[in-house]
Amino acid sequence: MSLLKKLADQHLTAGTIRLIRHDGSEEVIGSGERTLTLTLHDAKVVGDIVRNPRLKLGEAYMDGRLTIEDGSILDLLEIVQKSSRWEEGGLAASPFKTSSTLGKAARWLRRNNPVTSRQNVAHHYDIGNDLYKLFLDERRQYSCGYVRDEGAGLEEIQADKLAHIAAKLYLREGDHVLDIGSGWGGLAIYLHKVAGVKVTGVTLSTEQLDYARKAAEAAGCGDAVRFQLADYRSLTGTYDRIVSVGMFEHVGEAHYDEFYRTCRGLLADDGVMLVHTIGKFGMASGPDPFTDKYIFPGYHIPSLSQMCAASEKARLIASDVETLRLHYAFTLRHWLERCEAQREAIVAMYDETFYRMWCFYLAGGIVMFEDGGAGNYQVQYVKDRRALPITRDYMAEAEARYRSMDEQRG
Repeated sequence: MSLLKKLADQHLTAGTIRLIRHDGSEEVIGSGERTLTLTLHDAKVVGDIVRNPRLKLGEAYMDGRLTIEDGSILDLLEIVQKSSRWEEGGLAASPFKTSSTLGKAARWLRRNNPVTSRQNVAHHYDIGNDLYKLFLDERRQYSCGYVRDEGAGLEEIQADKLAHIAAKLYLREGDHVLDIGSGWGGLAIYLHKVAGVKVTGVTLSTEQLDYARKAAEAAGCGDAVRFQLADYRSLTGTYDRIVSVGMFEHVGEAHYDEFYRTCRGLLADDGVMLVHTIGKFGMASGPDPFTDKYIFPGYHIPSLSQMCAASEKARLIASDVETLRLHYAFTLRHWLERCEAQREAIVAMYDETFYRMWCFYLAGGIVMFEDGGAGNYQVQYVKDRRALPITRDYMAEAEARYRSMDEQRG
């Protein structure tokens, strides 16, 4: 019995994998009922994966050195992740985990100054708007949807997400809203349409900036909804509301205090802020090496305790906290399905390697949110405890109203 089989039979409990090696020999590893067949196309694949599984599995699939004969990359990652579900303690006991002291020091050194931040954003978002058009919803919401109905389509769950966020901002007509990390502009335009607010959006992506400005003009709200190519740390002035969706993951652990201190300085005394971010359920750790190398360089997924510690230093009150446990998994499944349906178009834009890289990234996200150690946090903050109604009833009322208004507009 090989060392690989001994390790796999013990730890790969959610499936059985038939390995076909480059020389034609075969080996069956794992101990679960679900089955999958993999072909390894050179002699080094197994050794590479064993030495650095979190990076080399993705690279082997991306480069075509590992192919799946009777399933998909999602099938493989589900077997791997379901064998080590976060709820069962598997991730905490991972032999690949860096010690907490060394890991924290390494994360702290990953500083995102304004120049580095712009380079990191360009790496992912400036690869071309045409790619995102293929798999995102019409408003190009590139963040977790809000799933009220598990059978709902992508457009519905993203529209529901916008209403959910808008309701938590407790918007008043005429408010000036700052959207940090405004993406392709869909949230900013939505907030103006349903609540009559003025919005300033900031992004570090030139591709997103151009698209968002054109979208605002096309929606007839170019005067009320404006976008800038700017780092949030360079902003001045005062805003009644601040919202940040899917941007906090790119702030970096070393800059959390700076982020909340800056936001407090920009927020009106009676202001409300909402941060929507991917978050770790337990202690935050270093980035996934594949994602950090190929998808989002410089990112860090925060724990809730990290967010609280930093916001408390800025004397911001966490007035509401919601954990979206499975919503991003549903969202990512929609995205992956759309990408798979657009395989030929994506390969034509880039190449087969890029397509496999992108599918691995999306599939990895699905299993992380279904069985790994991540979810989404929506944390609402105020400077003054009297800035909001004393109960949360206003959220449900506003959310229903915004959904109705959006549906009537079609």
